[in-house]
Amino acid sequence: MNKIRIAAIGALAALMAGPAALAGPANAPGLTAIYHTLAAKKFVDLTHAFGPSTPHWKGFGEETVTTLYTIPKDGFKVQQFTHVGQWGTHIDPPAHFHDGLRTVDQIPPTQMLMPLVVLDVHEKVARNPDYTLSLEDVRAWEKKHGRIPKNAFVAMRSDWSKRWPDDAAMQNRDAAGHAHYPGWSKEVLKLLYEERHITASGHETTDTDPGTATDKEDYSLERYILGLNHYQIEMLADLDQVPEAGALVLVSWPKPEGGTGFPARVIAILP
Repeated sequence: MNKIRIAAIGALAALMAGPAALAGPANAPGLTAIYHTLAAKKFVDLTHAFGPSTPHWKGFGEETVTTLYTIPKDGFKVQQFTHVGQWGTHIDPPAHFHDGLRTVDQIPPTQMLMPLVVLDVHEKVARNPDYTLSLEDVRAWEKKHGRIPKNAFVAMRSDWSKRWPDDAAMQNRDAAGHAHYPGWSKEVLKLLYEERHITASGHETTDTDPGTATDKEDYSLERYILGLNHYQIEMLADLDQVPEAGALVLVSWPKPEGGTGFPARVIAILP
């Protein structure tokens, strides 16, 4: 690791740590140096392109796309997109489940650039589609990489996104119509948010809670995260292309006033 890279990563950490850290070393690199360091890295898009056939929660209708103006007729092209806020790879802000908590437009940009932690359980999910993250999974990660950093974005890699865009495959219902897909667990979420003090979390499935829970209309794990006034990202893609540790993640979305959800763009910057 060269000196410029070390300095740039240190400066990025200072930027995320806040004003006090920015008052640090006088020889810290400027933003131009940081940009050149980052620009030389590999970027991985963790976002699905969405459209009318996008997999979605069972209670939502379909997306429609209408062309209002065309180039041959009007000299420009304009499309109208109609879909729910929770569409495709999207952000769930606290207000999605809790009145009075933060809406999409109230989440600050300082919570959009984070260290990326990937909890890789795709092999366990391949053996058991109902798998839920365990404390042992977190301990195994920390044994290899050290303590999960404060302000991190923690993603659950299940490789469920490889089923995209087949909605039936995403829901994975059995002969009786019951859904089977992986999810988080309360003990892991409590550790991450209350002890490791992460900023946000994300997953490849349509829900935080496993299919065996949502099948019973149980969304208590999503309610828990959002009730802490944190946000989450659902239906991530290509987590198999990023390392378990060492990357950064940039999460962005439009700024609808009072929005309770919106499609997001999620990009990993590899070390």
